[in-house]
Amino acid sequence: MVGRRNQRHYSRWPKAFAWLSVLALVAAALLMAGAGPAYRWQWVGLGEAFNLLRNGVYAATAAVALSVLVLLVSAFTRRGGTAIVAIGVLMLTAALLYMPWQQWQRAQQAPVIHDITTDTQNPPAFAALREAREAAPNEVDYPGEATAEQQQAAYPNVRPLVVDAPAATVLAAVQAEVEAAGWNIAEITPTGLEATAVTRWFGFEDDVVIRLTEQGNRTRVDMRSASRLGASDVGTNAQRIETFMSALRERLE
Repeated sequence: MVGRRNQRHYSRWPKAFAWLSVLALVAAALLMAGAGPAYRWQWVGLGEAFNLLRNGVYAATAAVALSVLVLLVSAFTRRGGTAIVAIGVLMLTAALLYMPWQQWQRAQQAPVIHDITTDTQNPPAFAALREAREAAPNEVDYPGEATAEQQQAAYPNVRPLVVDAPAATVLAAVQAEVEAAGWNIAEITPTGLEATAVTRWFGFEDDVVIRLTEQGNRTRVDMRSASRLGASDVGTNAQRIETFMSALRERLE
């Protein structure tokens, strides 16, 4: 009789831990998913948004620990239902942590720079967006040789594009590609374009300037993408340039 009561008593723990692991997972998902929109909609500052992310990781870690505990206790009490819940929580937590882990991995590999260009010797300059950049923490002018050396070592594929087409044709293709990317165009001139790209999650603003240079019957396309905020862009600007140049080449073929 006493043995049965003890068994019932211990059998309650897996269910309790299972529910706690589910709650921890839900809290982690809300904190991590909400950090970006909360900053983007100006409900919290950037530091607070990163704290939300950090707390989300802590909650996810708690969900993992509780799930492992549920599996251990379930093995002792032979409760298969709670073990299935624990396995589900572990799988969902792994999926939830995959993106932050991937970003962390990229951050470890990327140089601490945020201004990328296809022409490090004579980078395209911001004109229409100069005032907006002056109001932001990061510099307006290209940082210089140290940044250029780090860029060339980390992103050797960031290079200008030279096409067999007149500048007017290339400019039309550039505008079409910028609009397809959803960037906010600030200015279009006969020799280039300036626009702002807004990241999806946090809403960070990165400014882009594209310069066209006629070379006989050909046109050279140079591009610069620079973040307004943050010491490191975690490779975002380089990826943006490479993706844009590839899409532009395909559009002009």
